Amino acid sequence: MSSSPCARLASAVLLSASFAAAQTIPVDLVGTWSSKANSTLTGPGFYDPVNEKFTEPAHTGISYSFTADGHYEEAYYRAIANPSNPKCPKGIIQWQHGSFAFLANGSLTLDPIAVDGRQLYSDPCQYKNSVYTRYNTTELFERYTVYTDPYHNITRLDLYKFDGSPLMPLYLAYSPPQMLPTTTLNPLTTSTPGGAKATAKARRDLPMNHNVINKRSPGMQQADRWWWFGIFLTASGGVLYFFF
Repeated sequence: MSSSPCARLASAVLLSASFAAAQTIPVDLVGTWSSKANSTLTGPGFYDPVNEKFTEPAHTGISYSFTADGHYEEAYYRAIANPSNPKCPKGIIQWQHGSFAFLANGSLTLDPIAVDGRQLYSDPCQYKNSVYTRYNTTELFERYTVYTDPYHNITRLDLYKFDGSPLMPLYLAYSPPQMLPTTTLNPLTTSTPGGAKATAKARRDLPMNHNVINKRSPGMQQADRWWWFGIFLTASGGVLYFFF
């Protein structure tokens, strides 16, 4: 039996309210958040989309930025120690951005722009050069809390992963957030209506070189060696911390 007009209207209102609840952005989440060292930060100082280049932070860490209209950006710089073979530490630099939603159950979903994400992976015992590829990972945070850290006396963000485990604490670094443009930075095509003239203009206007290489060129080997040396020192320091 079909439902009455009043019942259909009530269902529509309920659906609209649920959608609005999912799209509401909490004010306390807006800003750029960084881990304790405050060295890894989102924005142009971390990733240069025009030249396809990462700038290595002084210290490992992570950073997330959120806007009031539902955009986000993230930056990761991690060193992975290898206690069984200290000469083979690994390093990972990752960047991506996209849109996010705050759901009615308190969780956050982060949906990246698939073509824009980048990863630089260093494994000196496996690859001669660092491996540079696209990176695309959707994220779900079960919940989050924002409060004043009682020890540092600054605003702190705790993000809890999909399984409830906490991410490392993040602290407010910038408000409003420090970010790259929130639109697609790396379109896969450059053709536009209007013929060759319009196509040439579109290519000039593109904010980055969209041809991603699998491995860095031989000319970058010296830079790779310095990066591996920094990763080695960071990873070694982590190992020594547990032994002394």
